[in-house]
Amino acid sequence: MARRRRRPRPTQAKTLTPVVARCPECGHLLWATESKHRTITTLNAVTRLTLRIRRCPNPDCSRYHRPYRPEAESLLALPHHEFGLDVLALVGRLRHAEHRSVPEIHQELTRRGVAIALRSVSNLLDRYDELRALATADRARLQSLLSKQRRVVLAIDGLQPDVGHEVLGVVRDCLSGEILLARSLLAATVEDLKALLTEVRQALPVPIVAAISDGQDSTRKAIACALPGVPNQQGHFHYLREAARPIYEADRHAKKELKKRVRGVRALARQAEKEQSEQAEVVRDYGAAVRSALTDDGRPPLAASGLKLQERLGQIAASLDRVQVLAGALPVGLKKLRQLLRRGLEETAALWPAVRAAYRWVKQVARLLKNRAKRPAQEVRRRLSEILRRMRQAAARAPEASVCEQLGHFVKVTKSYWPGLFRCYASKDIPRTNNDLEHLFGSHRYHERRASGRRRASPGLVVAGCVRVVSGLATRLRPEEGLRLPPGYVEGWRQSRAGLEKRRESRRQQRRFRRDPVTYLKKLEELAVQLSLPP
Repeated sequence: MARRRRRPRPTQAKTLTPVVARCPECGHLLWATESKHRTITTLNAVTRLTLRIRRCPNPDCSRYHRPYRPEAESLLALPHHEFGLDVLALVGRLRHAEHRSVPEIHQELTRRGVAIALRSVSNLLDRYDELRALATADRARLQSLLSKQRRVVLAIDGLQPDVGHEVLGVVRDCLSGEILLARSLLAATVEDLKALLTEVRQALPVPIVAAISDGQDSTRKAIACALPGVPNQQGHFHYLREAARPIYEADRHAKKELKKRVRGVRALARQAEKEQSEQAEVVRDYGAAVRSALTDDGRPPLAASGLKLQERLGQIAASLDRVQVLAGALPVGLKKLRQLLRRGLEETAALWPAVRAAYRWVKQVARLLKNRAKRPAQEVRRRLSEILRRMRQAAARAPEASVCEQLGHFVKVTKSYWPGLFRCYASKDIPRTNNDLEHLFGSHRYHERRASGRRRASPGLVVAGCVRVVSGLATRLRPEEGLRLPPGYVEGWRQSRAGLEKRRESRRQQRRFRRDPVTYLKKLEELAVQLSLPP
């Protein structure tokens, strides 16, 4: 809501004068021509500023009559802004480090005596993200951080909040954890990613010794073009996930068929809930074990959730068999549960041998690539080649066409990833996977969900992701830095904000079309017709 009270009266006054006394262009003595006044609200006071303005009186100078404002003004607040930089820093820390929502931040500021409207908190959050991203990308700061490690290992990936939207391209240093560049791209094409990497390479004060990425073809080509001679490590996680996709799909299909045949467990649990006896309690506990097995989903490529479900249901059924042997007979509830599990396991028994055999190959490759024995790259390459040879032989002998297709797909994907699978074994600086950058994206969604309650990535991430992701990570990674802005940051901030506003306008146009397509197209038609007319 808007503020319902007038602005508080100033509690102190301060006069600022420009440090520059002579024009930097012509050297003429600057004249004090006028004074400007503005009021700034900080955490400690409401300050009435008097700003002495100087101008160059030389008519032949290119900066004739241009104002020189006090340099200290930008250290207190942004141009045309009411709140000081210390208020922005507090708002950013409460949001990104303490996960406060906008109403909670508003309450904290009010408790500290800052008179502010609720909707102004959102605006201050946007300004903080812009300024923190600008401070993080400062060349002097990166020089001091990266010169100690003398090299960087780039991690490249993209975040797309929704299908069809822009892609947030992110380049991060694996050694320091710093985001070197984040930019919204219309698409992750070779040319877009090449320009992104070229900009990073030109800005870095230290050499790039390696890069790590997923298996996307455009990313690999962009690295080869923009970073010639730099080894490109392909993430093992992405490789295994893509290579084992048909195997995982077969496992998921078998799991779905098994779950169809044990759907009566819920009815048995409901029946047991109505009874109050020791037998009913045992039935409820067995039912809880079955439901726990049914809801335990794993993530590909290594977590075979279907095989795990089949194994656990088999363990429960074997436990009921032992109870029947020892007790002589089962209670009605346990007897029905045992029959249900046995029928489901028997009817899907033919689906599991092929899945189990295929997953053995996946686990074998994963163990080799993990390289606990610290074998050299040449030895890992030779052993993987041997595994692929035996995999091709197993595919030729497989009685089922599906197994042959799954193993053939694994071998085919491995060939496409082959040149970039072994770079990590030559240097301890190069990670095996790009999971740290993937974790960064997941961490941003997690922190945003804690603060805002949104389960999915917010639409604003498409527009402001290039500053919001950087700001959130920098605030949590290096909270001691605060809001350290480089000298003359205002011009860089204005350029950054202009780029963000351009993307916001593009989003506004999309919303206008969705709201009223007819009116939107009619205005475009009128504009197109006017452009076609002769001048």
